[in-house]
Amino acid sequence: MGKMNHLRKQILFLCDSLILIVFSTFFSWFSLRYNLTDAVGQSVQLIQNFALLYACTVLFQLLFRTYDSLWRYAESKEYLSLLMAAFCGFFLYEVLSRIFLQSIISFMLLTCVASLWVLGMLLLRFAYRVYRSRVLFSKGSHQIPVAIVGAGAAGVQLLDEYLQFLLTLQSNPDSRYSVQCFFDDDLGKLGKRIHGVEVKGTISQVQERLRAMDIQEIIVAIPSAGENRRHEILQKLSGLERIKISVLPSTLDMIRQKPMRSQLREVRIEDLLGREPVYLDPAPVDAYLSGKTVLVTGGGGSIGSELCRQIVKHDPKELVIVDIYENNAYDIQQELLYQYGGRLNLKVEIASIRDRRRMRQIFATYRPDVVFHAAAHKHVPLMENSPQEAIRNNVFGTLNLVRAADEFCVQKFLLISTDKAVNPTSVMGASKRLCEMILQSMKGHSGTDFIAVRFGNVLGSNGSVVPLFQRQIAAGGPVTVTDKRIIRYFMTIQEAAQLVLQTGAMARKNDLFVLNMGQPVKILDLAENMIRLSGYAPYRDIDIIETGLRPGEKLYEELLIASRDIEQTENSQIFIERQPAITPGELKEKLVILQNALEKDNPSCIREALHRVVPTFHEPEEVNCRQGGEVRIPTQQMTGM
Repeated sequence: MGKMNHLRKQILFLCDSLILIVFSTFFSWFSLRYNLTDAVGQSVQLIQNFALLYACTVLFQLLFRTYDSLWRYAESKEYLSLLMAAFCGFFLYEVLSRIFLQSIISFMLLTCVASLWVLGMLLLRFAYRVYRSRVLFSKGSHQIPVAIVGAGAAGVQLLDEYLQFLLTLQSNPDSRYSVQCFFDDDLGKLGKRIHGVEVKGTISQVQERLRAMDIQEIIVAIPSAGENRRHEILQKLSGLERIKISVLPSTLDMIRQKPMRSQLREVRIEDLLGREPVYLDPAPVDAYLSGKTVLVTGGGGSIGSELCRQIVKHDPKELVIVDIYENNAYDIQQELLYQYGGRLNLKVEIASIRDRRRMRQIFATYRPDVVFHAAAHKHVPLMENSPQEAIRNNVFGTLNLVRAADEFCVQKFLLISTDKAVNPTSVMGASKRLCEMILQSMKGHSGTDFIAVRFGNVLGSNGSVVPLFQRQIAAGGPVTVTDKRIIRYFMTIQEAAQLVLQTGAMARKNDLFVLNMGQPVKILDLAENMIRLSGYAPYRDIDIIETGLRPGEKLYEELLIASRDIEQTENSQIFIERQPAITPGELKEKLVILQNALEKDNPSCIREALHRVVPTFHEPEEVNCRQGGEVRIPTQQMTGM
């Protein structure tokens, strides 16, 4: 490699020298052609002058190390160095020639030689770059044809980086891209060319124009677009089959910190939800978390771990993670310690919330000010087969924590609930509704603020449908849906965690908060979009099949028990559902019924007991049959209330 670089420098030096010699010879001949009085004397003087000019220019080219540059990677600073070296060389020649020589080269002649020589060097280097990009890299390479949606600053910069990237490729032919066209809604750009790449049409014309083109990938390069606009664009593009779609993130600061190519990511399903991002006001969250001891149960889980990531940003005095699964707890522990090091006072306790004595011991040791309760059995079909575990963990585990929080004077206790607690058709949902009742029973009987937060499915969480679809698509299909009529509410893990923290800031005693989940999504549409976004055609490349409703599963989920008892907070994403309080005596009766059923260790008895203590608990067949085979979109939408 060193010999090759040395040879490259020598060749480039000889070429530059040859260019200067050619132009010098030509202008010498031209000067002598029209001034023949003393041709021999002028020839000697011209040779001396051009030799000095050559020595001065070469000297500064060496001093500026222009021959050490790899011109296939060159940027503006390399070209500027070349120009400065040439200018300094010509200036030095002017000084030395007037002192030591009889200068016979006129300023005009010198300017012509200098300009043409510099132009020749630039053309030589540019021709070399074009040769590498158009000839060397096209031989035996597989270039991926790419279209860029967005011909603004981000799209143009991305094209620049692709052109630069193309010149740097040496050993990975599968990574070569060829930008074929732009699409942009700016009518003034239509038909124009940017670095030789045409703006083919508007965004609404993408599908029509790409039919005649062999495009394998589309890049959405409009980082300034809002979520609704991005959702609109991606919905148009999602109809394209066998074309991979990538996007630039919406945060311009991230783009400026790194090359845009490194910021490209595949389209995530949350990009298609059409929801504006959640903006968290940090001040009220800081007020109740900063300098406090915060305990998170289930802190190693998908929601619990994200809560931990968000909590540490608010400078707690101490963060205590409680989880029964040591691997999950270890992972989040190492992640936080790596990121924050000694600045974070982090404790991890491996324990089950079902162990009342152990929970009391942990509360007595750390004396938490705030508790986030995210530990729960949440897999619906599995809990149908093991209802006793759902009751022991979700219901009596929550009871243990509530009693400990009351005894040790916790300021705020936040329960992570679920939309499956509303008119439940599953053991899991009924158990979470009982958890809400436990908190409600403490109203007026404790100094602790007990708060429940209810939301729908969380994208990417453990056991959710999105990771399942991703694995199935990666394996070549088929993608399985239990019923093509199913609709669900979705929210990202980050959104859910941020809104949970926000509810803690505005909560009063025994409030039940409901997060605005936006519009529900058909699971079938979700599966089809995920297949398309992966570059495949649904039902052609990857099939979608129905497997039948799972135990405890209903066709639609609800967020509200009674929509008339809803109250909007100052945050448009958060609502309060007003419910009649349950007395401690009523709760005790329900728990006794459940405890007696547990002692029998009979799943049928436990289900019967659940129907008695949760009046809204119905069998899924009963609820699904009410729809007459048709799924209705729930009317309890919180937007615009």
